Amino acid sequence: MLIPEGFYRYEIRRAGVLVAVEEVSLAAGRMAGARLAADGANRHEVEAELAPDGAIARVALRYRRGMFKRDAVYAAVEETLRGSVSAMAGRNEVIVKLGRFRELDADLVICRALIIARTRARGQSRFTGRIAVIDPNTLVAASSKQTYARQDAAGLNWRHEARMGETEEIELDAEGRIVRMRDGWGVETRLASFAPPGPE
Repeated sequence: MLIPEGFYRYEIRRAGVLVAVEEVSLAAGRMAGARLAADGANRHEVEAELAPDGAIARVALRYRRGMFKRDAVYAAVEETLRGSVSAMAGRNEVIVKLGRFRELDADLVICRALIIARTRARGQSRFTGRIAVIDPNTLVAASSKQTYARQDAAGLNWRHEARMGETEEIELDAEGRIVRMRDGWGVETRLASFAPPGPE
């Protein structure tokens, strides 16, 4: 595994006020996590199967807000990400192009950690390319060009540019876990706790 397996808990704050908590379990070949708004209004859930190289190969997502719910399933098939989104009585098919490294961001912190870990494993200090991004509210995937760039020689500080002028500062620990992220709108995400997996 490119980053430590175990149980991650992140706290997301805006101007010091807790707005959401994100909890993720990462194990060999799989990842499951959820982000819950502090007021309990909405919940974003992700379950994914990982390829041997750490790329997300298949992902199922759920969004809940009150009585409203939406579900989606996607799979990386050759050069595309294919799936469907179901809400109320409707279902829509979605197909988007994957980049050459088949990166996918399902809007959890662990997804960014995997992208950086895979970039480091390739020996790159900078990655600019197409990433399939799944919107946490609509669960619709879209492809966008993004940049991850190392900011220090140790490779523990990275800058992520999702769009022109839309950046995040990302800090890793020595084992590749994201311990802090901060964006241009003052939203800060911190690793509140980590626990390795227990014995089988």
